[in-house]
Amino acid sequence: MRNFTLLVLFGILVTSCKINVNKNNKQDVLFIDHVNPFIGTGGHGHTYPGATVPFGMLQVSPDNGISNWDWCSGYHYSDNIVAGFSHLHLSGTGIGDLADILFMPTNKKLDLTTPTTSRDQLPYKSTYSHANEKTTPGYYQVYLEDPKINVELTSSLRTAFHKYTFSKNDQQSVVIDLGFAINWDKALKTELKVEDPYTISGYRYSTGWAKNQKVFFVAKFSKPIAETILLADKKVITGSTANGDTTAAQLFFDANNDDELLVKVALSSVSVANAKGNLESGNFSFEKEKSKAGTIWNKALSKITVETPIDSLKTIFYTAMYHAQLAPVTYSDKNGEFRKENNDIVKAKNYTAYSTLSLWDTFRAENPLLTIVAPDKVSDLVNSMLAYYDTKKILPVWTLYANETNTMTGYHSIPVILDAYQKGIKGFDAQKAFEAMKATMMQDERGLNFYKQYGYIPYNLLDESVTITLEYAYDDWCVAQMAKALGKNEDYEFFSKRSKAYEYLFDSASGFMRGKSDDKKSWNEPFDPKHSNHREHTDYTEGNAWQHSWFVPHNVDNFIKLHGSNEVFTKRLEQLFTESSEITGNNVSADISGLIGQYAHGNEPSHHIAYMFNHAAQPWRTQYWVRHILDTQYNTTPNGLSGNEDCGQMSAWYVFSSMGLYPMNPASGEYEIGSPIFEKSTINLEKGKAFVIEAENVSDKNFYIQSATLNDVPFNETVITHQQIMQGGTLHFVMGATPNKNWGVKK
Repeated sequence: MRNFTLLVLFGILVTSCKINVNKNNKQDVLFIDHVNPFIGTGGHGHTYPGATVPFGMLQVSPDNGISNWDWCSGYHYSDNIVAGFSHLHLSGTGIGDLADILFMPTNKKLDLTTPTTSRDQLPYKSTYSHANEKTTPGYYQVYLEDPKINVELTSSLRTAFHKYTFSKNDQQSVVIDLGFAINWDKALKTELKVEDPYTISGYRYSTGWAKNQKVFFVAKFSKPIAETILLADKKVITGSTANGDTTAAQLFFDANNDDELLVKVALSSVSVANAKGNLESGNFSFEKEKSKAGTIWNKALSKITVETPIDSLKTIFYTAMYHAQLAPVTYSDKNGEFRKENNDIVKAKNYTAYSTLSLWDTFRAENPLLTIVAPDKVSDLVNSMLAYYDTKKILPVWTLYANETNTMTGYHSIPVILDAYQKGIKGFDAQKAFEAMKATMMQDERGLNFYKQYGYIPYNLLDESVTITLEYAYDDWCVAQMAKALGKNEDYEFFSKRSKAYEYLFDSASGFMRGKSDDKKSWNEPFDPKHSNHREHTDYTEGNAWQHSWFVPHNVDNFIKLHGSNEVFTKRLEQLFTESSEITGNNVSADISGLIGQYAHGNEPSHHIAYMFNHAAQPWRTQYWVRHILDTQYNTTPNGLSGNEDCGQMSAWYVFSSMGLYPMNPASGEYEIGSPIFEKSTINLEKGKAFVIEAENVSDKNFYIQSATLNDVPFNETVITHQQIMQGGTLHFVMGATPNKNWGVKK
């Protein structure tokens, strides 16, 4: 009996241990617990805290109702008033657009006929407190203090889910305002239709940054609508359909001894019928959808696992992984259809069409990161760009809701396509892709006529001439590499020659890239490398000569030769980080932020620069400055990003750099070695393979690489290829507090 009792106790002990182990294992893989979507919602991060899934069509999120640069996403952490919850948002851009299809629960009948010119006049706005606000990947919750309603939001790929919990015995009502707009957006034509006691549908045509934006929607409620007030252009109308420049509705529901009201909303760029096709079928099960969204995010975040005893570093890393998978966004409907800028309705065959392509930002690290963590999405992105080419006969610059905004410089769909092809990603027509790349760089728009005529863009013929020239030179290099891969030798020679356009603008006396006149001799005078003039009468885009003189990622070795020697180059490069942070001028670009000396981490043109020491025989300086940037430019507060998140680029820099890698030349298929911040990072590859990066002895002081091995073989290179990573294996670093000036230096 005693033995039996001991056996039972032993069994209970083992079982309890298994439970604990299982619980611990489960906690270990709950990556969403390490994500804080409030990071970047303060300062100039411009992120939103609402609910979406990776690359989701909808981003259902709160709108404060302010039209201001720091409210580009609709929300800023400094605010405490909410105007409602709309279904489309931009993550971290400097552009104020979208915020379409606004829903707001309330507990009383409101007068919606009064014209409003500011959010203070909105009758349905409410205060809230961050103490009663929560967000995790795929879920957002806030308590509205004025109507005393708890709001919860979640989302699937093409459907948003709302859950409103009203106070007991309160009137249950929802306002839908299709006239609501912030920043540049303006409603042009809208419709609201009560289809049946449970269903509202309609559309919103608007202009703004996206000049021709058409959003159709359908909303289904868990309770029948007991009463409806419809408005067209601020006037109450009769009937079941309202049409006007702006329309709104207030819907009322019987409580029926149930304080909860559930809503599901789907959108389409094509039609209400397609929105209905996108709407998730089945019963209203908010918790089930919330759980699904969390599971989807957990899988997306698990593509890279990091090990560190410092919880804040995990939070920064997995929030960066989260932000890096918010955009681009799904644009085609379930049936494959989507609307083009010219209103053609086309069908994506065997791919998903994506929009919100912030290419000037994302080509640098975000798109290369997707080839690792979401390779199944990359060919779809390329096909989306080629669908744009079918209409425009050039590749996109920055597309939003299929509209070309022509915002920013260069044609950086080109390096994204090359990167995909070089890495062996299939699923798109390589010959057509090359045709599109070549045609884009041979047309005459956006200064390419001057570029072709002079070999560079003269400053007296076009603003931002230096930045544009340098970026076209890089795009040319990418076209050349694609031509070479496809055996098109004549094209390879032609574009390779043009890719040296940066040589025209390099001033060896000062070490800066400078504006040159069309006489091919005269520099733009007077010259102040710290001077910034935002987007007009300037040679540089959102920056100055200090920040823009380093963009030659495709030929760093030749760039160093232009300086005269490694010593001259590294002295100037070091000065970038140690120079005073004064920016001169009367119209300084607000995008110049996150300054370390004149290095501006808050804007993308600086992101590759710290890695250039690797090419000048001083990799320990790369290690020093990369670690300094990691430590100073990111934190776990709402102000945790030093500049615009820009659709994932700011975060992609952190994801790569914290592991000790970075695609300095983003279309080369190579990653520069920096300074890993984690004891261990594991890139979980397909078919059960993994690439592990270990940093023995790493700490806040031990950030210099002392030695390295790749699969137990001594490794003395400052680059590693994408192919090497995809094969799996282990890259092991030994870290120390003082630089090893022999490691990574070719003798």
